[in-house]
Amino acid sequence: MPRGILERLADGPVLGDGGYLLELEKRGYVQAGPFTPEVVVEHPDALAQLHREFLRAGAEVLQTMTFYASDDKLATVGMEGTVDEINRNAVRIAREVASEGDALVAGNLSLTWAYDPGETGSPDHVRGLFDRQLQDQLSAGPPDFWIGETFSFLGEALLFVERAKATGLPVMVTMSFETLPAKAYEGDSPGQAAKKLADAGADIVGVNCLNGPAQQLPIAREMVGAVRGSVPIAAQPVAYATSNEEPDFTAGDAFPFALTPMTLARGELARFAADAREGGIGYIGSCCGAVAEHVRAMAKVLGKLPEQEREWRSSSGKAMSAYEYHEHTETEV
Repeated sequence: MPRGILERLADGPVLGDGGYLLELEKRGYVQAGPFTPEVVVEHPDALAQLHREFLRAGAEVLQTMTFYASDDKLATVGMEGTVDEINRNAVRIAREVASEGDALVAGNLSLTWAYDPGETGSPDHVRGLFDRQLQDQLSAGPPDFWIGETFSFLGEALLFVERAKATGLPVMVTMSFETLPAKAYEGDSPGQAAKKLADAGADIVGVNCLNGPAQQLPIAREMVGAVRGSVPIAAQPVAYATSNEEPDFTAGDAFPFALTPMTLARGELARFAADAREGGIGYIGSCCGAVAEHVRAMAKVLGKLPEQEREWRSSSGKAMSAYEYHEHTETEV
């Protein structure tokens, strides 16, 4: 039985996987707009292939393709009757690929778009959405731990922690921040949010999505200072260039069809991984736009490539590739 996520984090940084929805949309398996995960049941081989690419690149965790796999969200595309099938199959697919290496499976849940702190019945409705996904994934696995992600409402993130902790599995939860200075919708700073989530019982807290590495790293470091070692901190930036003026890659006209020019070189993610490790961040991953090449560069920096590369050199003493001639490296920009 593989070591669990908390045991691995106790030994040093853990490398997460990359982005699924946008990459599968580019490959023709996910519809832009709703970004719902019917690929799990309609094209399971395509999903397995992406999992496998991340595994081969060095990822130590594979997340189930269950972002937006809640009843309300699937209902927007007429697929409310597939909630159970999607959540169960996603765990099975991730588990099958993870067994080809030494990776853990994280059951993934996300914001529901149903949380409204101004509506009395909203919290219980969201609890029900979370419970259904959690129970479906438990029945098919179970996963090794949970990741709840991309919460802008701290209240919704706390509801996720409440429901996920009830399953007895370790819980990781990450917030997303649309603006700088970063604040949850309720006004809490990243440090305040991290402290409240840790106090609520989350085993790992952090930040993911929306921001590129340059904007997200300071947020994660603030969280490190706020929790003072009580729980590990996670950071999973997007592989797109954002700025302090526009820290949310989804807010501009480039999203989702003109993002390619904004894509970061793999060395940018490698540098992020090194800086994150030095900043005391334990779970180092990536999000939208990050593909195997980014994860691979991060794995090299962190010493987590699953296979050693062949030694090679020209017996003539002369360069025999432009890579060698120009002395390029994979992990530098």
